[in-house]
Amino acid sequence: MTLFAPMYASFRAASGRLRRRCLPLPHFAEQVKVIAHRGASHLAPENTLAAVELAWRLGADAVEVDVRLTQDRRIVAIHDPTTDRTAGVCLEVAATHSSHLRRLDVGRYKHARFAGTCIPYLEEVLQTVPPDRQLFVELKCGPEILPPLHETLAHSGRQAQVVLLGFDLATMKAAKQRMPETPACWLCDKRVFVSYGCRLVEQARTGGMDGLDVHWSGLTRHFSRAVKEAGLALYLWTVDDPAEAVRFQAMGVDGITTNRPGWIRHRGAVVDGTAA
Repeated sequence: MTLFAPMYASFRAASGRLRRRCLPLPHFAEQVKVIAHRGASHLAPENTLAAVELAWRLGADAVEVDVRLTQDRRIVAIHDPTTDRTAGVCLEVAATHSSHLRRLDVGRYKHARFAGTCIPYLEEVLQTVPPDRQLFVELKCGPEILPPLHETLAHSGRQAQVVLLGFDLATMKAAKQRMPETPACWLCDKRVFVSYGCRLVEQARTGGMDGLDVHWSGLTRHFSRAVKEAGLALYLWTVDDPAEAVRFQAMGVDGITTNRPGWIRHRGAVVDGTAA
């Protein structure tokens, strides 16, 4: 199956581009959240304040960032367990003091104009969130992050605007128990040629989750209906094609995560001189 996965993804992308050229796109409903994946990461370095602030300017309803715990128990926004992919220097986030991590340049890999961009603390990201928007915080480590996370959110004044995400259901259950007032959604692994089953819905419901966040490749109308009948929110990752976004909107999703929030929000139109 893994041999055919790249061909399948290419086919879906190509068919989406064909639909965009041939079919008029209906209005993208305001009630479907456009969630900027790691910020506006198509145009700016992922999980940085530059990407987050650009996503707000491009009209994203929410921003998603990945967070990890450092050696000194600070929460920073970074996807990988090490820094080599974005900083060019290999340090393990969990074993490094945050002050050292903050000296790294995680912007230059994207473009020279982002040179000097640093890894942000979660509290810095929280302070950018406008009053009418949300921040989706994906936990990339285990339950050890929950005590400082709870404290950070409580002191931010924006806890009511936060949604927690994570692939590890046990950690998400623990997060919900510690912070029952904060929505928690279970992230589900990518599926290729296999649709999501209703067992996931039952696991999420009995685990106290408020929603599911699934990859687009496994979504069906049957699964979407089962999620909604269980009273859960349904989010989708990661969709960068406007025509596909409209198709998934019609399947009843509550939000679509994308690297290109302006492109999705404006249905493929050029925004501020760029295909955002």
